[in-house]
Amino acid sequence: MSIRTIRGNRLRSVLTILGIVIGVATVVAFVTLGASLQAGVLGEISPDDQRNLYGWAADPDVDGGPGAGAQPVFSDRDLDAVRDLDDVDEAYGYAPLQTQAVEVGGERVPLGDGVIAAGPSYVRESSLEDGRQFDPGAQEAVVNPAAAEGFEEDVEIGDEITITLLGGQEIDAEVVGRTDTSEGLSPFEGFEQSPRIYVPTDPYYAEQLGRGDGEEVDDVRFTLIIVEAESADPTAISDARAAAITYLESNESDASEFLGDDLRVSLETSRELLAQLQAIFDLLQNFVVSVAAISLVVASIGIANIMLVSVTERTREIGIMKAVGAQNRDVLGLFLTEAVVLGLVGAVLGTVLGLAAGYLATWYIDLPLVYPLEYVALAIIVGVAVGIISGLYPAWRAARIDPIDALRYE
Repeated sequence: MSIRTIRGNRLRSVLTILGIVIGVATVVAFVTLGASLQAGVLGEISPDDQRNLYGWAADPDVDGGPGAGAQPVFSDRDLDAVRDLDDVDEAYGYAPLQTQAVEVGGERVPLGDGVIAAGPSYVRESSLEDGRQFDPGAQEAVVNPAAAEGFEEDVEIGDEITITLLGGQEIDAEVVGRTDTSEGLSPFEGFEQSPRIYVPTDPYYAEQLGRGDGEEVDDVRFTLIIVEAESADPTAISDARAAAITYLESNESDASEFLGDDLRVSLETSRELLAQLQAIFDLLQNFVVSVAAISLVVASIGIANIMLVSVTERTREIGIMKAVGAQNRDVLGLFLTEAVVLGLVGAVLGTVLGLAAGYLATWYIDLPLVYPLEYVALAIIVGVAVGIISGLYPAWRAARIDPIDALRYE
């Protein structure tokens, strides 16, 4: 009888469950996207990168992502000293270069923020598809597929490229390697796919500062640094972090003259940095889920309203049911079932729509698809709960109708 009543008022039923469909679909889609994003980002952390500590000096009260509020305080001498510490395997500066364009074989393409100066081990051997890492102090470069394929003819190993810096200086480099992915190699550059060219800090960072005249540069300061522990073991990482921070904040370092009480050195692993980004994303996701919850509240009001209308329209029918022997619990069950069916159908359709939207979103931004099955079950439970809660009062009201008055109702 409940299903027949719902089918008899199809348009009204569709409009009633639409709010549940939208609310549940929004929750499922964003939770799917969040789980897929977490799997995609955390999946980019290779075993070699797990021993890296990404560092900067900033006001501890500054909020933001990796390197927020960072100041240029670390000198080459600081990095040399950190590199010589017993618990540290490698230390080098990291600097995105401000460029205008890149030229290969007479073809010039614009590239504003894709050239990154770092140490040789920043481009890990495991991430190379062809060639080798660049050598420190050499005019060499490693390109990723997006950068190599950005020209009419793909850039090959051995090609000469000319990088035009923002100030107009031009500096050449020989391509010695190509990575196997166009995604970023660390949290400093992010993990999105875009053209990138990796070069050694010496001489390219000095060229950006406008002092690369072939002479030794002693006053280069880095905003971001990378310290590599001897292994990915938590103890080794902790020892490397403690040793590096102890030196950098001591009076022996060049950085100490800028630190004082306003700046503090931070050294964090990829997982620690991504945990901060995940917390930000979780906050956004919770906000969206809260908005979707409002949609579910509106949907529950819609179900309650339509059930109250249905009770009024079927008052005489209720009187006839009771006259032929129907008990209050039978009438209560009839109207409660209708509300539950509306909630269940809305939850199922919303779940299907949300899963489809999550799939399209992850496909579009190239993330691994992860379905949080627990949320699928929860969505269906929520839909049924919305139906029960919103249908309780109308069903109770229908069950309380006096059969004599109901039979007289016109």
